[in-house]
Amino acid sequence: MKRKVLDQILTSGGGVLLLVLLFVGGLAAWGYSFANSTVHDQLAAQQIFFPPKSAFAHAKVGTEITPSMIPSVSQYAGQQLLNGAQAKVWANDFIAVHLSEMPYGGVYAKASTAAMKLPKGSPAYAKAEGVVSTIFQGTTLRSMLLEAYGFWLFGQIALWVSILAFLLAILMIVLVGLGFWHAQRTPETQAVKIVERSRIAT
Repeated sequence: MKRKVLDQILTSGGGVLLLVLLFVGGLAAWGYSFANSTVHDQLAAQQIFFPPKSAFAHAKVGTEITPSMIPSVSQYAGQQLLNGAQAKVWANDFIAVHLSEMPYGGVYAKASTAAMKLPKGSPAYAKAEGVVSTIFQGTTLRSMLLEAYGFWLFGQIALWVSILAFLLAILMIVLVGLGFWHAQRTPETQAVKIVERSRIAT
């Protein structure tokens, strides 16, 4: 095979790979933008704000701010909840803490089962129903926030895929350019040298 033909084949293959990388990078960038903006808009509509910084100065078990919240929740003090990282912290380090302090550890199935065993219409039943309703609302909000976090995380992964694809595309542009340059300098008659290794009998 002529060396010029081989160079042209390899360079063309590099060009195809370049197009693939650009497509993947563009698609991943769009995925990141879509996931990020969707999560932001959905969370912004909920108008959830982290407690102010002053609230963490008096953290106490059984109150709105507990000592366990200081390492994680306090980093977003006073901010509006707008992204997946914040949603994860609010769900796992704020809501989950308050749910765990409720009867039955804040587990909806346990609280609901216990409430159904009480006589309907009794004061105890009404109180239990209130607890069940609160647990249900907290659990639902927590699951929604964690779903937002998961969707946001996929967006972050797409961002890194996009960056990697575009970096590889830049590398391929250089290699394809060098390939075309080398193909232009290679004589039409030059052939690919094939070196055969001879076996030495022992």
